[in-house]
Amino acid sequence: MRQQKEIIYEQFDSLQALPTEDRALVEAATEATLRAYAPYSHFRVGAAARLLSGEIITAANCESEVFPSGMCAERSLLHYYATNYATDPIEALAIASDPSERECYPCGACRQVILDAERRQQSPIRIIMAGGGTATTVESAESLLPFTFML
Repeated sequence: MRQQKEIIYEQFDSLQALPTEDRALVEAATEATLRAYAPYSHFRVGAAARLLSGEIITAANCESEVFPSGMCAERSLLHYYATNYATDPIEALAIASDPSERECYPCGACRQVILDAERRQQSPIRIIMAGGGTATTVESAESLLPFTFML
């Protein structure tokens, strides 16, 4: 049987076109890139999450000499969130990079971990992927990972 899935996303030609709250979250993610440890790839990634309480938390990627022992910004953020803020649901998560010639999209492992966070909190997380002066948003990690892993 042939089936079809639809992925709904919104593109913004400039960061100024983003809603104010989303733009502030992208700015926090961009600022987090300054704290990245990326001596090998020189690709610094920052992530920022806006919690239901309004608090914004951030993290950055951290590389290791022993690849793949480093950690992406998104997973660093979500693991920190899970152990410190789990009772305050994430409303939105922004990802930014430096250099940022194009939008920064989460890797497959990060997509699954974002989806895991959505399942734990039983609500979707708006994802804002920014870079190169533009942004794309989706309303849930399911849009980025339509065929998900489940036990």
